[in-house]
Amino acid sequence: MLARLGRWCFRHRWLTIIIWLVTLIGGTSVANGAMGGGAFETRFSIPDSQSLRALDLLQAAFPDSDSITDAQIVFESPRGFDDAEVREGIDVFLDAIVTGVEGVRITSPFDDASLVSESGTIAYAVLGLPSGESQGDLELIGEHIREIGDPIIASGDLPADLVIEYGGDPFVSFELPESEVVGLLAAVIILVLAFGSVLAMGLPIGTALVGLGTGIAIITILSHVMEMPEFVVQIGAMIGLGVGIDYALFIVTRFREGLRANMSPEDATVEAIDTAGRAVLFAGITVMISLLGMYMMGMKFIYGLAIGGSATVGVMVIAALTLLPALLSLVGHRIDVTTRAALWSLIVFASMSLFGIIFLGTINLLLVGLLVAAAIVALSFLVTSWRVPIKHRAPKPKDRQFWFRWSRFIQKRPWTSFLAGLGVLLILTIPLLGMRLALSDNGNRAEWQTARRAYDLLAEGFGPGFNGPLQLVAEVPPGTSQETLDRIGAAVDADPDVVLVSPGMPAPGNLVLWKVVQRESPQAEGTAELVHRLRDDVLPAAIGDSGVVVNVGGFTAIGVDLSDYFGRRVFLFVGAVLLLSFLLLMAVFRSLLVPLKAVVMNLLSIGAAYGIVVAIFQWGWGADLIGMGAPGPIDPFIPMMLFAIVFGLSMDYEVFLLSRMKEEFDRTGDNATAVADGLAATARVITAAALIMVAVFGSFVAGDDRTVKLFGMGLAVAVLIDATLVRMVLVPATMELLGARNWWIPKWLDRVLPKIDVEGHSHIADKQTA
Repeated sequence: MLARLGRWCFRHRWLTIIIWLVTLIGGTSVANGAMGGGAFETRFSIPDSQSLRALDLLQAAFPDSDSITDAQIVFESPRGFDDAEVREGIDVFLDAIVTGVEGVRITSPFDDASLVSESGTIAYAVLGLPSGESQGDLELIGEHIREIGDPIIASGDLPADLVIEYGGDPFVSFELPESEVVGLLAAVIILVLAFGSVLAMGLPIGTALVGLGTGIAIITILSHVMEMPEFVVQIGAMIGLGVGIDYALFIVTRFREGLRANMSPEDATVEAIDTAGRAVLFAGITVMISLLGMYMMGMKFIYGLAIGGSATVGVMVIAALTLLPALLSLVGHRIDVTTRAALWSLIVFASMSLFGIIFLGTINLLLVGLLVAAAIVALSFLVTSWRVPIKHRAPKPKDRQFWFRWSRFIQKRPWTSFLAGLGVLLILTIPLLGMRLALSDNGNRAEWQTARRAYDLLAEGFGPGFNGPLQLVAEVPPGTSQETLDRIGAAVDADPDVVLVSPGMPAPGNLVLWKVVQRESPQAEGTAELVHRLRDDVLPAAIGDSGVVVNVGGFTAIGVDLSDYFGRRVFLFVGAVLLLSFLLLMAVFRSLLVPLKAVVMNLLSIGAAYGIVVAIFQWGWGADLIGMGAPGPIDPFIPMMLFAIVFGLSMDYEVFLLSRMKEEFDRTGDNATAVADGLAATARVITAAALIMVAVFGSFVAGDDRTVKLFGMGLAVAVLIDATLVRMVLVPATMELLGARNWWIPKWLDRVLPKIDVEGHSHIADKQTA
């Protein structure tokens, strides 16, 4: 079927291209035009939890209240807030915001003395934002507030020693300004240097860009019909660019092999789709299954991530199998024709642009690089040698190729190579044992961000727990005595880890509310212990048989519930993904040991990636090098999501490498030769593909958002480990140690398993055998 699909797209090139362009333009127009962009919002609601019950009760009691999102404007004044000049400056600042931003209410520290710290040098104003707004809309309001406030701060009209910062999520955006560009430019350089051809570089990137644009349009449209977090677009772009370029790269590489075997462009395309295309399809399905496995977690915002990520991967697979054959038909034999002018102009353009973005923090050098590249092309009309196509060297004999000799080197020392590789992975995994789960907050952002500075000022003035107080929401039966309510408040206040308990406030729906400020920060282990102690010991003892039900809620309690929830379900999810992947690989390779090794080694590489993430983001090792804020715990949903993505991606390389080894084993019957030949045939393209993924994922580490930064680092490290230490050392070593037993399977099981062919029929192999 894939062969027929590839041939049809090759012969109907323009129709295929038009269909893709219409889909891309139409989807983007609908998403950003008719639908007005995305409706993304992150809501951490844990089923059957006290924090969710508390949130639902508050929303039912105050349906028309301001947004529950906390937002403040924080002030610091060494001379205090009784000073007339300071007071006048703050009044002018707040009046400008109330006047300029529709729907915003402000409670000034001069209206409520509790908004001023005991030291009298730090105060804050509470911003009442419109209710029912998405996080994206609240961020727009935050930008509007800053557009009004920043010029006043910069004008010099306020007291010189008055510090003003903006606090809360509305003043934090999820922008990743040049991250995708950095990844693409790095991919350009890697592909050009690896293959020496502008067209061989352009086809994978062009295919990936069309697929990425279409995938993002689909995610944006889906955000209007299901809950999707704000960072799903960044995660989708990260995964989509990586797999999109890789999938197209494997097919283009197989296409070039066909041309070198004297096939026609059409036959070479069909050969590529029917062999590498099968591996792409299987690898893509594996990634999608791994991502969709997150549905087992039973949380709506995880559903959005699963659908968004898998939709992007699905589009990339379809683009590689349909759009790419159409583009290959336009290129044909010219895919390896590159002039010196074209090659150097592209390298200069990409290098200058990368230098400008990474080291100068500006994208302006992209335009300069474009002008220099144009000058090189123009000069080529005067220098004849620049217009002469570069002659590609004939491939070296197989036994003289680096990767063949590398495989033989490992195969001669299988135990040494295996134990060394295993030892490195286990050492890198050690920090994983100290992983601590909790929701990160603005205190983990970089110090240059105003939300982080506001967070620190509030912690300094009102205590570490002020930035994430607990909310007690009591459901009170009619006739409950005031003595019972007082007893509840007093019991909580008596806990040594509690700093302040507000008086109980009656609310609609027979509710009573308390605000509890804990001694430690929202992320501290002591705070999680306090939440459990209140729920399990303090509150039950204080409530007795009164019939009152007290729910411990608030953002901090949501984080505790989230950590507990994921801790209970993550092993079920991991086990299900591992089992399904094992069964799929067993059906594909007709082996018991090959899929077992694949699962174990993927777990080891993921564990090593977890260890590095913990060392950097939780322990703070090298955090300054990536512009990270204060170290802190790992968000509860991140290990599960990293596992889903990394496990799926690592299976890509497993399938591409082992399918080629299996192809060679079926052709020769010699396991040692099949291992060396398979590694030699795929190592170069796997290395290039891995470097591209590392560049794409690593570019997102430069982003401002900690979650996306963590994902980028985790994925980049995992892919690097998997494509080098695992694929180039552990796989050939273990394949050599097990010999022909690699491909053994009981006859009864072979008859029962479905036939899944990812190798296809290779006419190139037929010629080599002949």
